[in-house]
Amino acid sequence: MNTLASNGKHILFTGPTGTGKTISIVNEINNHFSNEDYANLTTCFSGQTGANQVQKTIEAKMSTRRRKGVFGPEDRKKHMVIFIDDVNMPAKEIYDAQPPIELLRQWMDYGGWYDLETKEFKQLMDMIFVAAMGPPSAGRNSITNRYSRHFMIQYVEPFSSQSMKKIYTNVLEWYYSTLGQPSKGITNVRDNIVASTIELYNKIKVSKELLPTPAKSHYVYNLRDISKVF
Repeated sequence: MNTLASNGKHILFTGPTGTGKTISIVNEINNHFSNEDYANLTTCFSGQTGANQVQKTIEAKMSTRRRKGVFGPEDRKKHMVIFIDDVNMPAKEIYDAQPPIELLRQWMDYGGWYDLETKEFKQLMDMIFVAAMGPPSAGRNSITNRYSRHFMIQYVEPFSSQSMKKIYTNVLEWYYSTLGQPSKGITNVRDNIVASTIELYNKIKVSKELLPTPAKSHYVYNLRDISKVF
């Protein structure tokens, strides 16, 4: 991400929920894109996000006027890194388009959009977009090729059972260290706790009896549910 964004490339991270996309991107932005050269903006889309709302949010951070009708990042920074989480969440309208995404695509195609008050074309310079999205599912839509073609797409692979076992074993090991000297009766069940939790999680994911339905929309499980156990 650092290499791509530093060279002005837009990046789209996609992959299953709970694979650490958001926290990894936010950490990278805080460490490398929050300085005298880079300003940043983090926002999250939802099913109710509208195009006008997105436009106002971005324009508030692109407030440096360079010349008539041309604006750059606030505080005269050289670049603006904009992170949009859940970019595929906005609801589709009657013509099957997602207005917030179409607004962003307009900027990527033409370098700007029309001012909401004056109706004059406003050019916005030096913006770099980083977006994250889960796979299309209930509440998440697929994005158009006309929009995704502007991005370098990176897929975040879900953790294997072996990786999860190593992660949560270390988590439990750390927890035991905070207890001082716990009895062997507690420490000896560490591996069994981790293995049984992961086994149950894997069975739930493929269970036909626990699929999400309109009445049970919360029947969606990911790694965050395992983390709640530990």
